[in-house]
Amino acid sequence: MKPIWIVDDDQSIRFVLEKALLRENLPTRSFTNARDVLLALESSSEEDGPQILVSDIRMPGGSGLELLEKIKAKHPGLPVIIMTAFSDLDSAVSAFQGGAFEYLPKPFDLTKAVELIRRAVEESQREEVAEERLGVTPEMLGQAPAMQDVFRAIGRLSPSNVTVLITGESGSGKELVARALHKHSPRANGPFVAINTAAIPKDLLESELFGHERGAFTGAQTMRRGRFEQAEGGTLFLDEIGDMPFDLQTRLLRVLSDGHFYRVGGHSAVKAHVRVIAATHQDLEQRVKEGVFREDLFHRLNVIRLRLPALRERKEDVPMLTRHFLLQSAQQLGVEPKRISDRALAWLANFNFPGNVRQLENMCHWLTVMAPAQVVEPKDLPPEVGVKLDAGAEPGRESAPVEVSTELASSKTASSSPERMTSIEQNAPASPASPASQEMGWEAGLAAEAETLLESGRHDVWDELTRRVESRLILAALASTRGRRIEAAQKLGIGRNTITRKIQELGLE
Repeated sequence: MKPIWIVDDDQSIRFVLEKALLRENLPTRSFTNARDVLLALESSSEEDGPQILVSDIRMPGGSGLELLEKIKAKHPGLPVIIMTAFSDLDSAVSAFQGGAFEYLPKPFDLTKAVELIRRAVEESQREEVAEERLGVTPEMLGQAPAMQDVFRAIGRLSPSNVTVLITGESGSGKELVARALHKHSPRANGPFVAINTAAIPKDLLESELFGHERGAFTGAQTMRRGRFEQAEGGTLFLDEIGDMPFDLQTRLLRVLSDGHFYRVGGHSAVKAHVRVIAATHQDLEQRVKEGVFREDLFHRLNVIRLRLPALRERKEDVPMLTRHFLLQSAQQLGVEPKRISDRALAWLANFNFPGNVRQLENMCHWLTVMAPAQVVEPKDLPPEVGVKLDAGAEPGRESAPVEVSTELASSKTASSSPERMTSIEQNAPASPASPASQEMGWEAGLAAEAETLLESGRHDVWDELTRRVESRLILAALASTRGRRIEAAQKLGIGRNTITRKIQELGLE
């Protein structure tokens, strides 16, 4: 395991943390100033770098906040815990907003400090596993049965140069399938050229596909190679083939039949060594019946047909795709990746996504920019998801759909009956206990509720009950302090930043 790096100019602090962490079998490495940490980071490899960084704010030669800023610029995924005296609380809150995992006020309780560091280690390891999973799935994500059928088909077609027709709704990822077919084909070293036949005006599409000779029409100052020639030795992807003009369909049919074509204004046949993959969201058989698509071209294209399922047909893939797109968006924008709660994932998994995977990807871009906290909750989701608050409900309590597992949920789980869920509150603390449960004592009542949830087949019992207990504790503390958060945090024995974050995560605003 990689070590926890401790940065503090106070030798006693370093000594105490080192001994406490070593007792927990957590290796450490200590520094007295920020400059040495930055030098060590530059010279360390991925294997011997830090798992967690614990740093003081006030140190000679550079503050902990400056160190945090520099580390987040180069190592955005490294959890940083800031140690601070009570007089530096405002700075600590700024540090949290700047990407710190948590702050640890001095003097600190050693047991709580170790617990916080261990929680940061677990979070770091979860993120590493998630990134590793994403890293080994380069082109497409999906473990739903329908997507596994697609992957198997790509594998069977990999040694072939056969023409493929990909069908599926807009935004379902047809070009990704085409790229995967190319990448795993004998033509992988050749170019992959894509053209959307519906996006180019009819008058220009012929020249785009086949090129033109100099002087072929007004403005043709030089000879131009078309997409067929650009894709020589590789793959040409014709997207939205169902919208191709009828007269151009004849020219395409000739190329597919004998492998030759003529540039616009040309008199010499050009040989095409190209594999054609076509895609459409339309029903080509119906287009043939309507007389707007050539039947002979349809049969030429329809050698192998691959149907790509809509996202609503593989809802168990929504959690995996969401995390992937959130990480991808954060990398593109150079910010800390957002995490998403199980409740928010439940809402997304119950949304039909008319725009399919592309809509989910755009939604994750929106969340990366617009979600106010690092953990995305149902209230942070875009309006089109349809999260609504119950009239008269506690603040932040939404009328949630049936929850689905964030792992590979079966369709049975996703369609659990409402009757089965009536005793399970989705987002708010449990209702007051009945007289019978009060007589049993709260521990017995908790055990009974845990047993009920476990027997219901849920896979988030720990999170659900922890959420309820934390909500009850915080609401009780706020009631006793008349809403004063700092005083409530002190009564509970937690940090101000912690109670603020918990209020947001639990929807208690």
